[in-house]
Amino acid sequence: MNALTLLTADHNRVRGLFARFTEAQESDDHQAMEEIARAIFVELAVHTQIEEEIFYPAVRDAGEEFSEEVAEAFEEHHVVKALMEEVTALPAGDEAWTAKMQVIVENVEHHASEEEQEMFPEVGKAMDKDALEDLGMRLDQRKGELGAPTLADREGLSTEQLKELAREQAIPGRSQMDREELMATVTPTAL
Repeated sequence: MNALTLLTADHNRVRGLFARFTEAQESDDHQAMEEIARAIFVELAVHTQIEEEIFYPAVRDAGEEFSEEVAEAFEEHHVVKALMEEVTALPAGDEAWTAKMQVIVENVEHHASEEEQEMFPEVGKAMDKDALEDLGMRLDQRKGELGAPTLADREGLSTEQLKELAREQAIPGRSQMDREELMATVTPTAL
């Protein structure tokens, strides 16, 4: 799978968790908020690690014009990691906990949109199809090493099962996704 598709799928999976977090917040369901926050943190930890270890170095190697964008991306990751540590130290549902979670959502949304709209199109031009496919395989393999589901974990699911999981997981844009995109985006088992 193309690295850009895989990373965008990660973004959409987290966006689905954000939507579910907001729904739980609006329902004043503190237990659901806490469970979803933990899932968000796991997703973000794996995603930032594969980007920092594999994707960003490959992007830097693709051209010096990416060095500033990559440096900014590392800093945006740093801010979210610091906020996650702060949230973990607070009681779930506390006013400060909820406010910090909202700041995480806003920061991650900004970061993901910036990557998708600015960085990814340029990386797609700078790297050929085979390089992006190889990079995607390396990212997926590393996700597995970190204990996250890989594409292979979803291969046995039918298209209908993938669509149902995408609906349950509030994945944005799911109705326009093809099977490969759905497979990359959904979590095989929901919360």
